[in-house]
Amino acid sequence: MKLPGQDAMARQADERLLDHRVKMPKRIIEKPLRQVGKRLLMAFGVLALTVFIVWIDRAGYHDNSDETVDLLDCMYYATVTLSTTGYGDIVPYSDSARLANILLITPLRVLFLIILVGTTLEVLTERTREEWRLNRWRAQLREHTVVVGFGTKGRSALQTLLATGLRKERVVIVDPSSKVIDIANAEGFAGIVGDATRSDVLLSAEVQKARQIVVATQRDDTAVLVTLTARQLNRGAKIVAAVREEENAPLLKQSGADAVITSASAAGRLLGLSVLSPSAGAVMEDLIQQGSGLDLLERPVTRSEAGRNVRETDDLVVSVLRGHRLLPYDDPHASPLQLTDRLIVIVRAAPPAEVLGPRGE
Repeated sequence: MKLPGQDAMARQADERLLDHRVKMPKRIIEKPLRQVGKRLLMAFGVLALTVFIVWIDRAGYHDNSDETVDLLDCMYYATVTLSTTGYGDIVPYSDSARLANILLITPLRVLFLIILVGTTLEVLTERTREEWRLNRWRAQLREHTVVVGFGTKGRSALQTLLATGLRKERVVIVDPSSKVIDIANAEGFAGIVGDATRSDVLLSAEVQKARQIVVATQRDDTAVLVTLTARQLNRGAKIVAAVREEENAPLLKQSGADAVITSASAAGRLLGLSVLSPSAGAVMEDLIQQGSGLDLLERPVTRSEAGRNVRETDDLVVSVLRGHRLLPYDDPHASPLQLTDRLIVIVRAAPPAEVLGPRGE
């Protein structure tokens, strides 16, 4: 098997291969400096309130050094009282001062300590919340789509799937680069940082419960190993893989891929078709781009179409999928249509307001 050279994405492999962390899409939170600034303001506010409480009842306090309590003494007493248990050099001796310490200053001391340890508490709370979110995500994740490789091919494949109604919550991205997964998170996808040729990484993506797997790695040998591992973990999932060199396509099919796309050859054929007929090339480009112009899709035969000729359907039929046989529209065996057949048809992409047309009502 020919091993193509690494591209820019594959050369960044020095950041990662031993890790397979799950990264969920980030929630918008305040910047750390702003959070620290708010806590400092709250702490100074509590301190100022304590100084004010002591100042208005300063006659009820006794200073062992000069027996008088001025503003500086009030600030000193508030500081050592909130941060420690006090040194005993300034003490409340009147009933009102002691009552203020019980009802006001002691709760303020507790609040001050909570503010000081607020960052630690928030980190622990955030970790607990994130762990709960991750466990809930794993429990609900099934019949989803796993995309291995979030480069140009993986992105394009995912855009097509999203255009057909796939929700972002049902997608898991696997890529060895943490920077790529950060980009996927920013776009609303969950991601796994790790080498998809390892079974533990694919298990982190719950590949054993996946409905379909897209293998869009940068290297053909990596695509073969990923396909082998994925097929071993999930016998029923549909696996579609991309390779650069056409000579490696049979290896992908032997490894368990249901469909193999040769990216270099496909692009070359489209280029050649565009040279011969720019209009035909534009039509082909339109067909493979879901959601605009003409769409090429697969659908089941309706009851009203069963028993009819291929040319009598409402849509333009290109091929008929009967069992494991793909029959061209002009094949004599394609007609009459059977209820178990599936049709490959060309339809006009409807805008969102027209999705529920006559057949969708």
